Amino acid sequence: MEVDTSWLLDAGNVPKLPPLPKRVLPPALPREDPRSERPPASTRGGRKSRKPPPPLPSHAAKRVVDRETWLEARRALLVKEKAHTRAKDALTKERRELPWMRVDQRYKFETPRGHASLADLFGTKSQLVVYHFMFTPGKDVGCRHCSFWADNFEGTPVHLAARDVAFVAVSRAPIAKIAAFKKRMGWTFDWVSCGERGDFNRDFQVPFYPEGYEDREGISVFYKDASGTIFHTYEAYARGIEPMNGAYHVLDMVPMGRDEGDGGPGWVRHHDRYP
Repeated sequence: MEVDTSWLLDAGNVPKLPPLPKRVLPPALPREDPRSERPPASTRGGRKSRKPPPPLPSHAAKRVVDRETWLEARRALLVKEKAHTRAKDALTKERRELPWMRVDQRYKFETPRGHASLADLFGTKSQLVVYHFMFTPGKDVGCRHCSFWADNFEGTPVHLAARDVAFVAVSRAPIAKIAAFKKRMGWTFDWVSCGERGDFNRDFQVPFYPEGYEDREGISVFYKDASGTIFHTYEAYARGIEPMNGAYHVLDMVPMGRDEGDGGPGWVRHHDRYP
């Protein structure tokens, strides 16, 4: 149903606001291997840690206006937000109309209940969403950034199941390490191992695999028809997986936003490692 937006002010009539003062961003944490839990270099070897970051700008740094001026600016932004929503809906429709690719390879996985095939991961559902979780065999913990995403998975699978969708995370780490880390983090979603060789992960990330990377985060989507034939229907990597991270969408609404500058999510820690 199309919402009547005729009451909105024309964006061209909104007074141009002066630019806000440049934000003072805190330095990002050292960019080390995201799969490592070593303390930052600034705290290792007995060396002193860096000085604390400068405080974020206070509300006094923002332009404060009266209610009518604020409403004019808000209504102008709302026009753009509605256009963005309609454009997103159109893109979503195009995504659903992508051609499918049949999956003929017989992949095997280790689960807490034993061996499983790709078809088994669907359970009773016809659609399957796979999150490629960065957790290599040589590590004892999963990537802290993938863990940030995983914190947003909890509670989601039951709702997906109501729409004929199964969800599972896949890593190359052995199932025993996955189970131990999953228990530590308090997660309940399904998580399986594709084995150290990781053919499944690589086969569905080949076009996007950076040279020298052992693993990469990502999402793969599959469909299984009544005959049991499986099709690959969609994939996303890097910022393409942001729709699965609700915390980022909340941060995008607050005054300081994500506050990451050009450094990316260097601030992220496993949820039990924040001060």
